[in-house]
Amino acid sequence: MRLDVDITGKSFTNAAGKRQEVLAHVEFSLYSGEVGVVVGPSGCGKSTMLRILAGLDSDFEGHVTRPEAARLAMVFQEPRLLPWRSVEQNVRLAAPDIDAAKLDAIFAVLELSGHREHYPGELSLGLARRVAIARAFAVEPDFLILDEPLASLDEALASRLREEIATLVGSRPMITLLVTHSLEDAVRLGDRLFFLSSRPARLLHAVPIQTPRAARTDEVITATKADLARLDLAGQ
Repeated sequence: MRLDVDITGKSFTNAAGKRQEVLAHVEFSLYSGEVGVVVGPSGCGKSTMLRILAGLDSDFEGHVTRPEAARLAMVFQEPRLLPWRSVEQNVRLAAPDIDAAKLDAIFAVLELSGHREHYPGELSLGLARRVAIARAFAVEPDFLILDEPLASLDEALASRLREEIATLVGSRPMITLLVTHSLEDAVRLGDRLFFLSSRPARLLHAVPIQTPRAARTDEVITATKADLARLDLAGQ
């Protein structure tokens, strides 16, 4: 199972009638079991790229080949929960036929077991993000997209949720693509890192991380981040 991306251009016309170029050239492939991480400056077109990869935007130049009949799940920057539905009801709307034991296991990993009957208005941002992640994993995706799932969380909470995401990602074979501004998240969760330039975004560097995720000690993380800090990310 493989995702092939070759976006050669994406632009749109703004309200003033001026043509804006968002993506210039982004090309990469990801295989089942791999976690790809996209890192780039704010406003460079990362979310636009994700909409293209999810099949929500077909107005671009190039091509994207997703695995045939692959189940897609996406975790947006905002949790996007229905406020009149409980935590469990929000998850079951996406996966009505999920086995009870599998749902119990997902809730246990994400520390949601005690919140099943709570409503979104009763949840902190961290818990709401967990529900959105639970909803995505409940559909048992073949292709999972995570759009900055740890943004705006304090470091202690982000660290815990990062570990929970790693546990779930490692629990089934799928293609995973994560967007983040955090080098820490990228190095701890990713197998291959894709660094984008400022708008119009193009791929500057594709960096594999050879050490398996489960074997990355703090020393390995620190050394990898130091190596990445030496990359030329200006795109000159």
